[in-house]
Amino acid sequence: MSNRSNCNQNTITEIFLIGFSGSRTLKVLLFFLCIVIYIMSLTVNSMIIGLYLGSRNLRSPMYFFLCHLSATDIMLSTSVGPNLLSTLLMDGKPMSVSDCVTQFFSSGFFTGIECILLTVMSYDRYLAICHSLHYVTIMTSKRSCSLVIWSWLLIFLSAVALIMAISYPGFCGCNTLDYIYCDYAPLLEISCSDIFIVEILKTVLSIPLVLLTLIFVITSYINIILSILRISTSTGRQKAFSTCSSHLTVVCTYYGILIAKYTVPSKEQSSNVNKTISFIYTMVMPLFNPIVYSVRNQEIQKALSKWIFRPK
Repeated sequence: MSNRSNCNQNTITEIFLIGFSGSRTLKVLLFFLCIVIYIMSLTVNSMIIGLYLGSRNLRSPMYFFLCHLSATDIMLSTSVGPNLLSTLLMDGKPMSVSDCVTQFFSSGFFTGIECILLTVMSYDRYLAICHSLHYVTIMTSKRSCSLVIWSWLLIFLSAVALIMAISYPGFCGCNTLDYIYCDYAPLLEISCSDIFIVEILKTVLSIPLVLLTLIFVITSYINIILSILRISTSTGRQKAFSTCSSHLTVVCTYYGILIAKYTVPSKEQSSNVNKTISFIYTMVMPLFNPIVYSVRNQEIQKALSKWIFRPK
């Protein structure tokens, strides 16, 4: 069982989420920053989805996966953003245990989906560059849909298993979470579950989700780079690299923040660092992803220009 010194052992029915600490002025500034980022994230990701649905030129597997990534970004930021805004306004927020567990499930679920989708997109880029002649026959619309469906199903089952392990016995001890949302580490501290068993389950689930997907992405890009270097002309190399540069940027940023999020020690002196990393991951990254894909993608720019300047 976890060490809950200086706390009673009563069963928790309500959780108090502290959010960001600091002066009232700082919290007001953070509130306006959050709401601007959240609205921009909803707008840009909705634009990506709308362009995919409304443009025939974007009806390819790459943009199909990008559309799902944008939908995932919307849901990830929504699982944290509105609750964080109210926490900043009220200097902390009481939540029912069921609401807190639901938020943990939602944020964890969409985090996992994003991880798998980025892996699927790296596979798509690998086929497009290393097996370009067979790309159309391999990455069919049926296979694209199957990859997305299996991604959602795999993460859903993993998230349910982890949620059941943490929440089934209930929560006891201190009901105050010094965090910006209900995440794995703070909930584990107040869970009545056997922490050793939960940590083993988390490790078992994380190996295919994080480690194997990272190895797959690295292997894919090693093969992609080798294929690009074998292209005889500089124009051809530049064109080939441009098709995967946006995805590579997002992957490097995603895994960099994810590694930092789960390697920074969860201690009092590191609480502000953990909160900042979590804020960047759940609020800033969902805005960063579509901007990277939009800025460097000529097809999206053409579709956007066509939509803006279409005849009234």
